[in-house]
Amino acid sequence: QATASVVPSASAMVIRALKEPVRDRKKEKNIEHTGNISLDDVIETARVLRERSYANKLAGSVKEILGTCVSVGCTVDGEDPRDVQKAIDDGEVEIPEA
Repeated sequence: QATASVVPSASAMVIRALKEPVRDRKKEKNIEHTGNISLDDVIETARVLRERSYANKLAGSVKEILGTCVSVGCTVDGEDPRDVQKAIDDGEVEIPEA
């Protein structure tokens, strides 16, 4: 017996991590999500979406989620997500593999 499982998209998980109130998507358009989420929330989201990611390591999946944060418009630990991506590339921010 085949079973289907639904994994939400990266943007839906990022918006859920922002803990914004539920809105009517038919009436409210072009919403700016100007919240702030923690790097731990980003890592947790990357772990959930790891099986769909093309990255070799978890750090690559985290950078994919940070790119989603850029498009959603939120910040990560009060910083621009692009700066966090650069810090991961430079080795300033350590992403655990396990």
